[in-house]
Amino acid sequence: MKFLRNYDIDVIKLKDGKHSFAFEVSNEFFKYFEAEDWVNGANIKVIVDVNKTVSVMEVDFDISGTVGLTCDRSLEEFDYTLELTEKVIYKYGPMVQEISEDVFMITKDTPSINVAQLIYEFILLAIPAKKIHPDYMDETDEDDFDEEGSLIYLSEEEEIESDDSDEESHQEKPADPRWEILNKLKKKE
Repeated sequence: MKFLRNYDIDVIKLKDGKHSFAFEVSNEFFKYFEAEDWVNGANIKVIVDVNKTVSVMEVDFDISGTVGLTCDRSLEEFDYTLELTEKVIYKYGPMVQEISEDVFMITKDTPSINVAQLIYEFILLAIPAKKIHPDYMDETDEDDFDEEGSLIYLSEEEEIESDDSDEESHQEKPADPRWEILNKLKKKE
């Protein structure tokens, strides 16, 4: 519990306006969340900007640094670079509750908010599901990844639709033979 206090922001003491806080994320952070089995080290800096008003607090997270990961293909360790920004809103209300994944309700007398769990979740979601060492990203894998190196998942339906649209652009082939007669009529016009 003491470790988590390092990620507290004393909101009751904050005056209305903008405030900035800096947090470091290292191996100890991931050990606390029992994630040391998939993280081989971390050097991450988190800048938290709080804009406090009478009824709401907008909290912007700017997370940058590297996380040590193990390649799923070669089992070699490599550093994965993180650069992300996230936003969370805290509204003042009668009770403490989570309204949605990025909107929380707190009371006016809430002394502090802890951002450790949010930071952990943001980092966790930014790490690709398929961790491939940069040296082993070959041409066959490039179609499966976006510009940031994150794996792109397609359902079978999406793959079939994209394959059909490619075929249609090269040759017009009806999906159902019953429509051939109608397609012939359409072509005559």
